[in-house]
Amino acid sequence: MSDIASLKLIAGLGNPGAEYARTRHNVGFWLVDELARRCGGAFRLEPRHQAELARVRIGAADLWLVKPMTYMNASGGAVGSVAHFYKIAPEEILVAYDELDFPPGKARLKHGGGTAGHNGVQDIVDRLGESFWRLRIGIGRPGAKGEGIDRVLSRPTAEEERLIRATIEAGADAIAVMLAQGAQFAMNRLHSRDDPPV
Repeated sequence: MSDIASLKLIAGLGNPGAEYARTRHNVGFWLVDELARRCGGAFRLEPRHQAELARVRIGAADLWLVKPMTYMNASGGAVGSVAHFYKIAPEEILVAYDELDFPPGKARLKHGGGTAGHNGVQDIVDRLGESFWRLRIGIGRPGAKGEGIDRVLSRPTAEEERLIRATIEAGADAIAVMLAQGAQFAMNRLHSRDDPPV
């Protein structure tokens, strides 16, 4: 397993604009916003990368937090631009994003793997390959097949948002553990949280 001490970039996926800010599809933004808040970081727009960036220190690690401003399906352009500019390898990148297959309140950390149909993640894979870390934050599936796009672009209920926010706090905690003690400790801590009722 990769040396987690070398993690250098954390990208949260979402859509820019006030109309999307509180939608389920933007939970990746919520995660990096929470990290910036904890670390005293401030995002600034970097037009050359089509992204907002914040420089933070988590434990002994200096990292870039990245919010692509390209809209979800073109996330790879911004993440790839920052990674190439700062010479950051895919193995040193973690991407946080919404996961329809998990209920609100559940999150999973993993290295590499597929995209489960997530277009933002697919765009990053197309540009960087599969070997980056993923933090998948559950938002839950809609009741009917084919309603996924409506679900991700709408706001969670108050109870769902409470569960998602708690998961984001746990995810931020897990990233700090990952950097200090390694991925396995972080996974054990995050994955052993009580799973919410489905």
